[in-house]
Amino acid sequence: MSLISATGVHHIRLTVTDIDGSRAFYENVLGFKVAAESAGRPDDLPVRSDPAQLYGGVVFETNGMLFGLRPVADRSDRFDSTRVGLDHLSFSVPTIDDLYAIADRLTSAGIEHGEITDLESFGIVILSFTDPDGIHLELAAPRRASTPPEDG
Repeated sequence: MSLISATGVHHIRLTVTDIDGSRAFYENVLGFKVAAESAGRPDDLPVRSDPAQLYGGVVFETNGMLFGLRPVADRSDRFDSTRVGLDHLSFSVPTIDDLYAIADRLTSAGIEHGEITDLESFGIVILSFTDPDGIHLELAAPRRASTPPEDG
């Protein structure tokens, strides 16, 4: 028996350099819905240090999970997956067809992404890309029969 009886992940919050650019990416490109947002701006020090004001950030709801952005990083800072902390963040999507649709959406938005990759031994197919701060993101779909869209 574990010491903590966790029932799942409640929320994840990423530290970002630019709330406007990051919000636009997660809201407009990935289609996440805003659940709560700060009325203040992160350049206002009392807002930037107040969890009740979300540190000047925003929280999205995506299929029952809360996902937040905290805009307190220096603008020149960039994510490094080789340092202690986060390596990458993976969101589940229902089907492989969703991965192809999202890859097309990322391409249309000018966002570089990896190939859709079948990880047969894990039972998933993934699509990798990065957010505006260089944070490694991944979308994972269950490995089931699916037909890639035809070129043309």
